[in-house]
Amino acid sequence: MGWCGPSRDEVWERLSREIDGEFVAGSFWMRGKVQKRDDHWTVTLDTVSRQHGEHGHAMYTRLRAPFANPEGFRFTVYQAGFFSRLGRTLGMQDVEIGDATFDDAFVVWGNDESMLVALFADPTLRGMFGALPRMRLDIRNCGSWFGPTCPPDTDLLCLETSGVVKDLGKLKLFFAVFPALLHRLCAIGAAHKYDPGVTL
Repeated sequence: MGWCGPSRDEVWERLSREIDGEFVAGSFWMRGKVQKRDDHWTVTLDTVSRQHGEHGHAMYTRLRAPFANPEGFRFTVYQAGFFSRLGRTLGMQDVEIGDATFDDAFVVWGNDESMLVALFADPTLRGMFGALPRMRLDIRNCGSWFGPTCPPDTDLLCLETSGVVKDLGKLKLFFAVFPALLHRLCAIGAAHKYDPGVTL
């Protein structure tokens, strides 16, 4: 334990035990991660560094899960802020789910409005989102030059939040939201229930 409390690895190791996951220690080439198998999917927690400004970098905590997405469904969800609310008053369009509290709190974009409304028709799922810290969640392409090889029609469900998260409660909530989302995506016909066999 350091001067500022337990280290990331200490918290993440404890997390892996409490959610019945696996902690994979980092190395010179790879950052540590936690992986949790849930039904047909494997959810991976790790960190990533991104360019921030001209000379700096910022660290983000992320969760990812490969899944079969034959319909090519895409969406992005993030908490509304001053600029997004200002944009709404100026005519910026985002999808309204039909729950005033949720619609006020989140900006939602997607390529199929009816699927988005169906996805968030579940009040339990909306409630889980209301408890999340500031984050951005989306569906993105699975394969990349430096990423895993992915079969056709496979994409990534991805959540990112700034900083290195060491709050056990927040981390457990992230791991609860992912399977709830994936099962809901299957329920509305936007995902299939099988393991795409992608290792992150």
